Amino acid sequence: MADDGARTARAAVVPLDVVARAALTDLAATPGVHRAALALTEGGGRRLRFTASDRTGVAVEWCHIDAYDDLPLTMTVRTGERVAGTLEDLAPLFPGWIARQVGGPTAGVVAAPMVVHGQVLGGVLLQLESTEDLEPPRRDALTAGVTALGERLRRAQLRSPRQGAALSDEPVPDGVLVADLDVDGDPRAVGAARRFVRRRLTEWGVDDDTVDTVVLCLSEIVTNAVIHTGAASELRVTLEDGVLTTTVRDAGNHHGHRPASDRDGADGTVPDEPLRVHGRGLQLVEALAARWGSEVDVVGTTVWFVAET
Repeated sequence: MADDGARTARAAVVPLDVVARAALTDLAATPGVHRAALALTEGGGRRLRFTASDRTGVAVEWCHIDAYDDLPLTMTVRTGERVAGTLEDLAPLFPGWIARQVGGPTAGVVAAPMVVHGQVLGGVLLQLESTEDLEPPRRDALTAGVTALGERLRRAQLRSPRQGAALSDEPVPDGVLVADLDVDGDPRAVGAARRFVRRRLTEWGVDDDTVDTVVLCLSEIVTNAVIHTGAASELRVTLEDGVLTTTVRDAGNHHGHRPASDRDGADGTVPDEPLRVHGRGLQLVEALAARWGSEVDVVGTTVWFVAET
């Protein structure tokens, strides 16, 4: 039986919308900031779940944006690097977005990634009223709390309902190649998943080196899901504009398969989960993939990685 301290910690976990609304309210109230926004990776890293301080009231209004749109916030999520500058500085990179800001209160922009366990969970965008706030000391102070915010959002995600339907039910834009497979929760299913992906990528004309990389990373992720959950997984591979995204979504509870020392404790820390790089498998994915990450909820875990052809 859990002790009273552990029960209290679990009961005190704050829903994702509450964390997001409080963070955006605080950021937008910071002197010099007239608008704040945040985004979380979803959909195998192809889209971002977005909201902003002018979209939060009693309820938080979320929408989805394409992770590859030319925006300061999407760039900081894709690259894991901070983006900062005046409207004039950033106009060559984001002409459409900057044009919409001209004549308004925005003089400069700072966008910073939320990095949790070495992986980019999402990002924060601050629209500034003065270019003085772009000076390094002030800019650093404005983004100092982004990592802590990412950790709070991650804990909230761990207790949130799963976003979206089954992988095979998610819509696919016109012109995108897609292949889906249900993977049994058995070690023997790993080989079947490898053969399925190798066959599909070869049919799509993907070069051999990229196919080998994807198959190796896929094998490690599916093996990890089987070992930690013993549950079935969904596999989806998509090819869009030279970007090859592989996603594995399990329906197992990773938490129950860890030693007690690794589980969510009375201190409210984030449990050991796939964003931590442990063992040879995920170290390979981190080394070989262009980008990778995971999404967690009360049902299970979605791990994705990107290879560029």
